[in-house]
Amino acid sequence: MIPLNEPAKQSTFALFNLGFRVFFASAGLIALFSIILWTGIHQYGWQPLAITLPAMQWHAHEMVYGYALAVIAGFLLTAVRNWTSLTTPSGLHLALIFSTWAGARILPFVPLANNLLLMAILDLLFLSWVIVAITIPIVKARQQRQIAIVFCVFLLLASHTLFYLGVFQKVTNGITMGLYSGLYLVVGLILILGGRVIPFFIERGVGRPVTLKRYNPVEILSLVLFVVFWIIESFTQQQLLSASLAVVLFILHTIRLATWTVTGIWQKPLLWILWVGYAVIVAGFALKAASYFYGLSPFLAIHAFGYGGVGLITVGMMCRVALGHTGRNIHQAPKAVVVIFIALMVGVIARVAGPLVLPAFYNVWIISSSALWIVAFALFCLTYIPILVAPRADGQDG
Repeated sequence: MIPLNEPAKQSTFALFNLGFRVFFASAGLIALFSIILWTGIHQYGWQPLAITLPAMQWHAHEMVYGYALAVIAGFLLTAVRNWTSLTTPSGLHLALIFSTWAGARILPFVPLANNLLLMAILDLLFLSWVIVAITIPIVKARQQRQIAIVFCVFLLLASHTLFYLGVFQKVTNGITMGLYSGLYLVVGLILILGGRVIPFFIERGVGRPVTLKRYNPVEILSLVLFVVFWIIESFTQQQLLSASLAVVLFILHTIRLATWTVTGIWQKPLLWILWVGYAVIVAGFALKAASYFYGLSPFLAIHAFGYGGVGLITVGMMCRVALGHTGRNIHQAPKAVVVIFIALMVGVIARVAGPLVLPAFYNVWIISSSALWIVAFALFCLTYIPILVAPRADGQDG
């Protein structure tokens, strides 16, 4: 591990220069092709999977441990470099880490006798490798504040392990616990990192001086209670307690979101998409409470958290980070960005609000939301993969 004071090294192919490049590109591709396949499986009876895992569980797994973890890995392998001023994996080292993630995504379609076991080994090796890669520079730089982030990623590894223990029938209900725990840990990371970066981006991106208020009791309580919510929702059947916590979290995160609400963000797509994504997470807490108190489908809340909150915020972060870390102007985002964001937002409405308002058209809402997701990520891949593969626009390393 060495300080970032080496001379810049340029090449025409920069995909493995930093973690965000290869993992953001791959996140876009897996988001696109996994939903194309899931739509074919769900709507048209396709049977592309060569593993014994049921298609619904494969779909949920790939959204949490395929797509979301790729975004998280890309973000952290880049952010830790900035936080610590120490190098994180690049070149061959990064390519090897990526190969474990990619191999686990491919194996479900390869007719091997032990493909599910090999998938598990690669998946768990990937996340273990990422944890080591981000922990070493954080420890060397003595940045204790970042240990909480490492611990969250470790909990994701534990949840992923629990999922596979359920797959191999070593832990009863392990699949469900692993999937729910993974989803809520991803949401938790968004709440933690979002609390840091969204106000920072807004204060420096609205085009005028603005200082956002921060209410420390709200900040602390909203995160502490979310930890309790994650445990209860993932590992117990205490639905009343879970729904009650969801009500409190809805109130706390509404207050938090209100402090980030300034008029200038609505002219900045890379800002308002983060605000909207966070607002959908807040709505997810309301829907979670309503699923218990009013009998709504619990999958409305799940898709508000997943499709809505995780989907919108991760895309917004990838679009911004990819511009900033390739030396491009974050205030001049590609025109396709607005189309990407609107497609996903309408998709969230179709997937979450549609079945709530007009349940008789449920299948129409499912197909529509899937189609909009596919359109959004096809545009993301067409727009951003060329940026992620090319060297920095300013000639610097990275």
